[in-house]
Amino acid sequence: MAPRYAPSLRGRLPWLILILETIFISIFLFSISFEPAEASKVYPETRLIGVKPFLTAFQDINVMIFLGFGFLLTFMRRFGFSGVGFNLLIAAFGIQWAIILDGVLFHFKEGSVTINMPSLLIGSMSTVPALISAGALLGKVNPVQLIWVTLVEVTLFTVNRWIISDLFMIEKHASLMFVHIFGAYFGLAIAWFFYHPLLGKNTEKERSQPTSHLFSLLGSLFLWMFWPTFNSVLVPNASKRRNAVYNTYYALAVSAVTAFSFSVCTNARGKLNMVHIRNAVLAGGVAVGFSAYFIYSAWIAMTIGFLAGMISALGFTYIQAYLNSAIQIHDTCGVHATFGLPGLLGGVAYVVLTSVDNWDNLTRLGYQAVIGISCILVTLIMSLVGGLLTGLFLTCKLWNAPQHWKYFDDQAYWEFPHLANKL
Repeated sequence: MAPRYAPSLRGRLPWLILILETIFISIFLFSISFEPAEASKVYPETRLIGVKPFLTAFQDINVMIFLGFGFLLTFMRRFGFSGVGFNLLIAAFGIQWAIILDGVLFHFKEGSVTINMPSLLIGSMSTVPALISAGALLGKVNPVQLIWVTLVEVTLFTVNRWIISDLFMIEKHASLMFVHIFGAYFGLAIAWFFYHPLLGKNTEKERSQPTSHLFSLLGSLFLWMFWPTFNSVLVPNASKRRNAVYNTYYALAVSAVTAFSFSVCTNARGKLNMVHIRNAVLAGGVAVGFSAYFIYSAWIAMTIGFLAGMISALGFTYIQAYLNSAIQIHDTCGVHATFGLPGLLGGVAYVVLTSVDNWDNLTRLGYQAVIGISCILVTLIMSLVGGLLTGLFLTCKLWNAPQHWKYFDDQAYWEFPHLANKL
């Protein structure tokens, strides 16, 4: 019989992190420099926002990444340490790599890379796909595998941004809104390799308890509160930036109310489901992110929020089980319903709204529609293919993947002295 303990990561995790951090430090030493103050006259993006507003916006994004996503992943009763801790590891590691990649692809000049204040924001936001993917893989992979996921996914997402913004000529801030689609489907593609028949059968370790539900809901509240900053901070025009804040807030409010409504409607006993409340309430912010900056009527943003909340709640009720049983993809945190489906809805809404703006010019209308659809397809193809190749790589025995009996268990990775004293 196979051993019932989790394999040690001592021979893998420390060395992998030390090697990669040494590479990062070397790159920053020899190839990266801060942008001089006078460069703001040459590069308009450095005047995106002032220093004080930047620090406020940067704080908002950090709260979302480290507190919002971290607490969102604490819903399992025996995996709270790992939910918060691994989120911190992924985010801190991914931000460094994202800043390097963004500098190489977007700010490379005369053999060196110059980074500026928005580089921090873009680096932080470019790590979000890895955090979303981690939600689909939560409890089934170890920290070594999560480091590889982050390294590969941040790379592919940055390349995806470059294709969308430089080849398809989509605004750079809009290209970042594809984080939701990319992260959801990249994570689902990897999760296919880690399926086990016992997953999703309401096993003891996968269950939640009131305290873990409350911590997870706290994470949702952090994300809900600061999502207007996420959708607006990189919009260069002040008027459009305000529109993005307004429309994101309207969409979030409507999606939250809609989630409550459909949660009761889809429950056999007519009660609220905490899974819907902590996840589907975010769907409006995801869906409206693509087009929030150019929507000039609140009812449009509210309609997108309503559809997003409805699709997300229904996705948790009906599609989640289908993914597990028919396609054999176990989505631990339900990222498909929280980010994937609302993200696709937002992409389609973006195509429709940009086409409507050019309704009197059929040539321009057709061009915008083709470009918008192409961006969605490129993102889906890169995320799915990249996820499948990454998942195949992660099945290598070298990474000491946890066996199914150690899924969703903090004791596989963390010290619990209070338990050891009782043995």
